[in-house]
Amino acid sequence: MGLLNLFSTVMLRQRGHLFGWVPVCLAGGIGWYFSLSVEPSLPVLWGMVLAVAGLTVVARLLPEVTAPFAVGAALVLLGLLIAAFRAHSTAAPVLGWRYYGAVEGRVIALDRSQSDAPRVTLDQVRLDRIPLKRTPTRVRVSLHSKTPGSIELTPGMRVMTTAHLSPPAGPVEPGGFDFQRHAWFAGLGAVGYARVPLLGIAKPTEGELSLVLFRLRMAASARVRHHLPGDIGGFAAAITTGDRSAISQQALQDLRSSNLAHLLAISGLHMGLLSAVVFGGLRLMLALHPVTATRWPSRSIAAGAALIAATGYLALSGGNVATERAYVMCAVALCALMIGRRAISLRAVALAGIIVLALRPEALMGPGFQMSFAATTALVAVFGWMRDFEGEVIPRRLRPVAAVVISSAVAGFATAPISAAHFNTVPHYGLVANLLSVPLMGVLVIPAAVLAVLVAPFGLEGIPLWAMGLGLRWILFVAEGVSNLPGARSFVPGPGGWVLPLLALGFLWLLIWQGSLRWLGCPVMVLSLIVWQATTRPDVLVADTGTLVGIMTAEGRALSKEKGAGFIARNWLENDGDGVDQSVAAARWAKNATGIIHLSGKRAAAAFRGCRRGEIVIASVQMEPDPAWNCRVFDPIQLRETGALALWKMPEGWHITTAKEHAGARLWNSRSARGAIH
Repeated sequence: MGLLNLFSTVMLRQRGHLFGWVPVCLAGGIGWYFSLSVEPSLPVLWGMVLAVAGLTVVARLLPEVTAPFAVGAALVLLGLLIAAFRAHSTAAPVLGWRYYGAVEGRVIALDRSQSDAPRVTLDQVRLDRIPLKRTPTRVRVSLHSKTPGSIELTPGMRVMTTAHLSPPAGPVEPGGFDFQRHAWFAGLGAVGYARVPLLGIAKPTEGELSLVLFRLRMAASARVRHHLPGDIGGFAAAITTGDRSAISQQALQDLRSSNLAHLLAISGLHMGLLSAVVFGGLRLMLALHPVTATRWPSRSIAAGAALIAATGYLALSGGNVATERAYVMCAVALCALMIGRRAISLRAVALAGIIVLALRPEALMGPGFQMSFAATTALVAVFGWMRDFEGEVIPRRLRPVAAVVISSAVAGFATAPISAAHFNTVPHYGLVANLLSVPLMGVLVIPAAVLAVLVAPFGLEGIPLWAMGLGLRWILFVAEGVSNLPGARSFVPGPGGWVLPLLALGFLWLLIWQGSLRWLGCPVMVLSLIVWQATTRPDVLVADTGTLVGIMTAEGRALSKEKGAGFIARNWLENDGDGVDQSVAAARWAKNATGIIHLSGKRAAAAFRGCRRGEIVIASVQMEPDPAWNCRVFDPIQLRETGALALWKMPEGWHITTAKEHAGARLWNSRSARGAIH
């Protein structure tokens, strides 16, 4: 009875705080869906629907202290169902082989690839000799033409070119980032490149709202860059319209190395600052007149205007996932202000999380969602504890400065493990860089941007943009200076699959649970870091095309080529926690003594005369193994079935894991499920 009474006391103390666990349970179900090795069948999904209904009924019959567990189980199953529904609803044809030929389509997005090449996304696609019903809905083409094109790309323009296309590639190593899954939810059925210029075959036509907004966004970006050339203009265009195509790779690298890259993405910081500027400015104006100050609901009016401004910002910025997430969180806070509720609370953060997960459950798997909600949850919890603390902790005069320092430190600590897990880097001077830059975003850059928008119809945006440029010039200066400091960043290996879920569980338990048991979250977080530290990297990695092999040595991973397959090489080295270039890693190859033979090209394959027992041969071209060879051979035909390989050296021989085994048979990688072209 004593334990039962203690349990009842603990659970009753959670009353009023259980809502925060709703998005956690939904996220658990969504994560469960994405971790499955086999796609759930329709009967299984219908069984889960019935289970959710049954658990809901059971929860109403259970006592108050045990009903939350039934509700939590129902929410986990509901999260899985939401993810499954979203995955099936985004189904579209995916190219099933490598294609070379004519590509025609309508321009719906313009950006730059990681190699800094211009890149265009097309819809309403037509491919030569491919039926329309089996043609990918969208394709993305990088433009590598050395001959300048004769047209200026505009949103909605219909273009054509000759391009190399292929299906979205699988993970570069077992358990790595799954681009196939990312492309599935983005609607991309093929990716590739063109070495000839695009040709315009039809002008844009008036039509859907998304293209109208796209044209407006590109026009605004061009206008900003007209007043602010170079990286400053590219930075300004990125934070006002979401167009990052004009900022250089060097500036991007400096921002990442100094932990300021979050200022480039239109996220919660930008949306919050914009809303705060509009809300504060309008409320101040309403307070200047006695009638509006005393008789009008000035707070609700200002919140409504800020919501309209945030909605316009969302539309102008292109409405990507990060911006949508930030908008939802801002909208929840502003609506709370409009109805007289507390705008900033863990309940509001939970509601925003529920909305985002319900609309885009795939966002859970990306660093943007994880870092955004980790930072927001931590900030709300910490400032809530400070607000509830009795006594004056910080003198009133120092509170504005302390707020900036505390918010930067809390957000930095909350997001650092997630950033390190996804990007394999730890910026050591990120706090300093943020303290020198973030306040300027709030007091100069965003207010100047709002003023520029207001006066742009009259052609007077030059002066506000000049002021905005001063702030951005300082931020780029800080980024360059910090990134060039000795030891500005270090590299860490990628974690195993359980590290981030354990870390998130401990973090959320610490912040949401009420009572002394909340401190159990700390050992769970420590356990996740121990598991991370114990993670071992494969002795050998093989690309899914056979074009690159990486072997772990005492100095780090040795790569079989100093050029080519750069994306794969960069990912392998980053996941190893190795910050060297591909050429440096290739210089280690001479010390390879593991019995791995890489045959790159037809000449190497033709000159190959055999292998010994225990050796493994990786070929980048198709081979016909000699029955006399006493070794295992992987060529592109076999690798097409297995995907990338990871090999561990064991006493009894090589243990091989394939990317296909790890990813399982899912909608985004199963040809029969996705309606691929054969």
